[in-house]
Amino acid sequence: GGSGGGGSGGGGGGGSAGAGDEGGGMNPAVATMLAAAGRSVDSFPADFASALMSGKVTLEVLKRYLALESHFFLRLFWGYQGMRERLMADTSFPVKMAIELGIGLFCKLAAEKTKRADNFWKEADFVLANVIMALIADFMLTWLPAPTLSFTRGKAATGALAKAFAGCPDNAFQKVQPGMDGFSVTQRAGAVLRNGLKLLGVGFGASMFGVGLTNVLASIKMQLDPTWSPPNQPQNVVGTSAAYGVYMSVSSNLRYQIIAGVIEERGIEVLFKGNPSLCHALSFAARTANTFVGSLLWVDFVRLCGMQKGALAEEAGEKRAAK
Repeated sequence: GGSGGGGSGGGGGGGSAGAGDEGGGMNPAVATMLAAAGRSVDSFPADFASALMSGKVTLEVLKRYLALESHFFLRLFWGYQGMRERLMADTSFPVKMAIELGIGLFCKLAAEKTKRADNFWKEADFVLANVIMALIADFMLTWLPAPTLSFTRGKAATGALAKAFAGCPDNAFQKVQPGMDGFSVTQRAGAVLRNGLKLLGVGFGASMFGVGLTNVLASIKMQLDPTWSPPNQPQNVVGTSAAYGVYMSVSSNLRYQIIAGVIEERGIEVLFKGNPSLCHALSFAARTANTFVGSLLWVDFVRLCGMQKGALAEEAGEKRAAK
């Protein structure tokens, strides 16, 4: 079962008792379960072991950890702390990632097929470059705002910028998981800003790769075949990439924070707790609608920036088909 069926457990208003008790010692019920399972504290990753010893890990969290750890597929990613924290907060996170990537892949391929028509397979290199760019963006837009259960928030922060965002949740609207300290309004606002800065870089980099590679491929193809002409004029790499980065940091950032933290975690998974299949279907519908809204907003944004003219109008809409 996934958090689509309630895997996001835990209250929405605050952590469990003892969440901030660094010196409280291990919860007796947790110690009993560890003994019954034949597990020692040293058998857990350092971050989780530290939380066990400080009393932050509740019985509910330990049960969730052991259940997830026994899953063969999830165990493949269990050593990566970022993935582990997302799975502990939402066991259906892989399903949501697959949904988002699937929607993005379908929409991008459909847009490319519509634009290139009979030349779709002949221009497969261009299609691949655009699809890779879209999937990178889709992955990061699902990964960054996903709710997490983290016991190390801000502890390893180094540098002025990292310290400024220390303690911020990964999703501004996420519930406070059992054993975690609560979030202030400032920390929740900081989550939006921090993710926005990350997505600014992701959007700029992904677009630089996609648009840059497309322009290079077009140039090579025109030299090899003088009769061939690209479906669109070469784009300004830096200008388009900057616009893409800004768009992702503002519009995409806010929409995906709301999708993961409000619509899914506080809405769908609360109303339909215990029915993961229905939750997944509703997540698919919500994320598909978000993709459609995002594509419309992207066209408006490009037009507002004065970058959308003539044939570029179609390209602009398709470029954001996955958003």
